[in-house]
Amino acid sequence: MKRLKHICIAVITLTTILSCSKSFLEPNPQGELTFPQVESREGVEGLLIGSYSMLNGNIEGLWASFSSAPSQWLFGDVAADNAHKGSNNGDQPNMNFIEQNRPTSTNDQLEVAWNRFYEGITRCNNTLRVLADLQAGDDEKFDEERAVQIQGETRLLRAHYYFMLKRLFVNVPWVDEGVTSTEDAANTPNDSDISPMIEEDLRFAIENLTEEKYNGEVGRVNLPVAQAYLGKFLLYQQRHDEALPFLQAVIDSKPDLAGLSFTDNYDITAENGPESIFEVQHGLNPDGSGDNANTGDMLNFFYGNAPINCCGFLQPSFDLVNAFRVDDDGLPMLDGSYRDDPYLSDFGLTGSDKSNYQVDRTLRVDPRLDYTVGRRGVPFRDWGTMPGDAWIRDPGFAGPFVGIKHTIEQAQFAGNTVAGTVQVTGLNVKIIRLADVYLMAAECKVELGDLPGALELVNAVRSRAANLAPKVAGGSPVADYDVQPYQSFPNAEYARNAVRFERRLELALEGHRFYDLVRWGVAQQVLDSYSGFEGGYLSISRNLSFQPQNEYYPIPQTELDRSGGILTQNSGY
Repeated sequence: MKRLKHICIAVITLTTILSCSKSFLEPNPQGELTFPQVESREGVEGLLIGSYSMLNGNIEGLWASFSSAPSQWLFGDVAADNAHKGSNNGDQPNMNFIEQNRPTSTNDQLEVAWNRFYEGITRCNNTLRVLADLQAGDDEKFDEERAVQIQGETRLLRAHYYFMLKRLFVNVPWVDEGVTSTEDAANTPNDSDISPMIEEDLRFAIENLTEEKYNGEVGRVNLPVAQAYLGKFLLYQQRHDEALPFLQAVIDSKPDLAGLSFTDNYDITAENGPESIFEVQHGLNPDGSGDNANTGDMLNFFYGNAPINCCGFLQPSFDLVNAFRVDDDGLPMLDGSYRDDPYLSDFGLTGSDKSNYQVDRTLRVDPRLDYTVGRRGVPFRDWGTMPGDAWIRDPGFAGPFVGIKHTIEQAQFAGNTVAGTVQVTGLNVKIIRLADVYLMAAECKVELGDLPGALELVNAVRSRAANLAPKVAGGSPVADYDVQPYQSFPNAEYARNAVRFERRLELALEGHRFYDLVRWGVAQQVLDSYSGFEGGYLSISRNLSFQPQNEYYPIPQTELDRSGGILTQNSGY
C-alpha cells in the first residue's frame, strides 16, 4: 500500500453513524466490527489510515470514483473553460450535463461525490470517537502528544472532505463525532453554514501539528498542510488579510520555487518532492490490483493506437491551448486577444491537408503548453510524437488535444500500472503545491494593495517556467517558446488579471479553474464568453447558458428522498 508510503495497516471498518453503503445517514451492513472491538492504539491508528484512504475518492473497485477524484478534473476543469469531457457524446452522458452547466439532482456524478466525501467524514468521525473512548478508558492509551497529533491529522482530513462538499453543494449537513445516534444524524438539516466548523478544524490542526510528520511518513498531513489549507479556505472567503500570513508561513518553510522542477510535479519517480504540500498517495496493491491507485483519472487516457488506449476523456479546450500564446514581450495576452486567429492544430483539415499537416514552429507560446497539453507533431513524454486523431476517440466532438499531467512515461508502466487495466497508474495527485500557494499569496497581496509583492511572486512562477526545456522534433524546437517576467503591475486591475491568468496557466488541468471562477465572481461572464468562442468549433460548447445557481450543484435527489424532508434543495434547482 503506497497510500501513506511505507505503511501497511489493515483498515478496519466500523458500524457507523454515517455510511455511503446505502445512504450517508444509514448504518453499514451487519458482520462488521463495533467500536469496542477496535478500542486500542492499533485500532485507532488503523481507523486513521482509513480516513486517509478516502483521499483518492474510491471505495468500489476501479470504475466508480471519477467525480470524487482528488484531481477534480470533472468539476474543476471540464465544468470550466479548460477542458471538454472528451471521448464521445454517448459515453458517460451525465458528464455532458456537467460540462454544459446543466446539472440535475438525479445526475449520478453528484451522488458519487456526495457519498465519497461523506464516507471520508464518516471515517474521521469514527477515528475521533474511538480515540476519545480509548483515552477515557482503562486500557493502554496513547501518550498525550500522539493523541493530540491524531486529532490534528483527523480534523484536518475532515475539514478537507467538508471543504470539497462545501465547494460543490454549498448547503450540506454538518455531522461530527459528537453525533452518537443514527436518529440524530438523520435529523441534521443542511440549513446552516458549515464554514465556521471547517475553520475550527483547520485551526485546531495548526495548533497541534508540527512540521515533522509522524514516523517520517511522507503521506501524512502536517503543519504546512494545515497552514496552506487554512490560507486557501480564508482566501475563498475573501479574508485576504487573514489568509496571507498562513500562506507566507508555508512559502518561508519551502525552498525558492524558481529552483524547483515544474515537471517533477507529474513524475512518478519524483513524488513528495520539495514543491509538494498536500499530496494524495497512490499505488498498486501487493497483488497488483489498483483500488488504492489513481482510479479517479483512469478515464483520461487516450484512444486508438496510443500506448494506453482508454478511454479518451479530459480533452483540453481550444481556449486553454490558445491562452498559452504570448505577445512580443513574452507575456500572456490578458486582453483576450489570444483568441484572434486561433491555433487549431489540424482540426477541420481534410484530405492531403490533413495527412501532410506539419506543426507550426512559429507559434509563440509559453513552454508550459507542451508540458500540459498533447498536440499533433509535438513529442509526448517517451511515447513518441503525438500523431493527432489516431489518439483521439472523436475529434469532432471534443477537439484535437489531450492532457499530459495525469500520464506517466511508457518506460514506467511496469510496476506502476494495473495489468489489464493499464490506465490505472500509481501516480500521486497534488491537492496543494507550492506554486499554488505562491499565486494564492499573490492574490492576497493584490487585494491588500501590495502590488510589488504580488509581482515578485508571479514572476517567480514565470521564472521557473522559463527554465523548461523546449520540445524538439527533427533537431529544432516545435514552437517559438518564450516566457518573460512582468516589468511592473501598473494598477490593481492589471495585477488582478495577471495573477488570475497565471493561475490558469500554471495549474491548468489540476482541478482548480471552475472553483476559482466562482470565488472571483466571474464564472458567468467567463463561461458565456467561452461558449461564444469554443462553440464556434465544437457543438458541446455552443449556446451555454450559465445561471447564478450553476455556481454550485443540486443536492442529490436520492439524499433528499431518504431524508424525509430534513434536507432542502439548493435554490434554483
